[in-house]
Amino acid sequence: MNSATAVTTGANSAALLDIRAVSKSFGSVVALDDVSMQIQPNEFFALLGPSGCGKTTLLRAIAGFEDPDQGSITILGTDGNAITLLDLPPNRRPVNLMFQSYALFPHMSVRGNVAYGLQREGLPKDEVARRVDEVLTTVALTDKADARPNQLSGGQRQRVALARAIVKRPRLLLLDEPLSALDRKVRAEMQLELKRLQREFGITFVVVTHDQDEAMSLADRIAVMDQGRVQQVADPVTLYRNPANLFVADFVGESTILRGSALSGGINVPGVGHLPLAGTHADGDRIALVLRPEECRCVGENAGLLVGQVMQVQFAGGSSRVALGVSGLPQPFLVSMPGVCELAVGSTAGITWRPETASVLKDDQ
Repeated sequence: MNSATAVTTGANSAALLDIRAVSKSFGSVVALDDVSMQIQPNEFFALLGPSGCGKTTLLRAIAGFEDPDQGSITILGTDGNAITLLDLPPNRRPVNLMFQSYALFPHMSVRGNVAYGLQREGLPKDEVARRVDEVLTTVALTDKADARPNQLSGGQRQRVALARAIVKRPRLLLLDEPLSALDRKVRAEMQLELKRLQREFGITFVVVTHDQDEAMSLADRIAVMDQGRVQQVADPVTLYRNPANLFVADFVGESTILRGSALSGGINVPGVGHLPLAGTHADGDRIALVLRPEECRCVGENAGLLVGQVMQVQFAGGSSRVALGVSGLPQPFLVSMPGVCELAVGSTAGITWRPETASVLKDDQ
């Protein structure tokens, strides 16, 4: 850290957190490469990407556990001025980090775990008790106040860790894979709980996850990262419908990607043929057609733009997911349809879609 005193400058935007040109390397490994983004007050923001993309390194840099090689990270103070976080040690930043392991004290009760940070700050006992009671009520753990962590379920331990972080009333709460240790049912319940608590407390949440479903269901906006760089920052719907590049298109949601060259108002896919294309593209441009499963339909064998053989049918309650093998394509073509699919494995079907529903991206891979 540079010093124990924050440098204060006039804030030039309404962003709560302003990250500018942050880079960090570990030897020859570049963890963060010129990362910039702004996070707004009361926003639920997700850092999404595969393992090793830099999202946890960025979270640790915000919290103060990693020193960037270059760049700046500022947070908007209560007086409207920007505080340079890199000039403050972790314990003096208006930021809390909730660790993936929850890091609860096993010898303390739930109440003791939640109160610990406030007691370390030297707050009066009556204020500590009041704030702890309030937050335990909010996370529905009043009846577990005297229990030890080993007497709690995974979801309850997660709520204790969340209560311990929230009770200090940070301006920004950082969560590193907060739901990864939970089973599927509890994870779904805690996703709803996290969103409710974030709205109720009015704290800005920044969550790191590699689970796209988790990010899409929780976040107001998502930063998709890969190899230390930000690929796109947008709301979930925009990321899904209008990906900025092929990495985002392939990483966020399911899709069938057809690569080829623009030709005569369409796309020529090697081994497949000429397919219709929306928009105007110069002949010879290397492009990719990104088709989401729900935008495609299975039709009669002679009525589709392509013909495929049914490889697999998965029924998921309200819809069916069909994977079809298309001659010339290295990967199955995915189609999602409502209800029960009547197609038999091994049968042949046509595949069609409306060209305007597909994303057309530059193919630079």
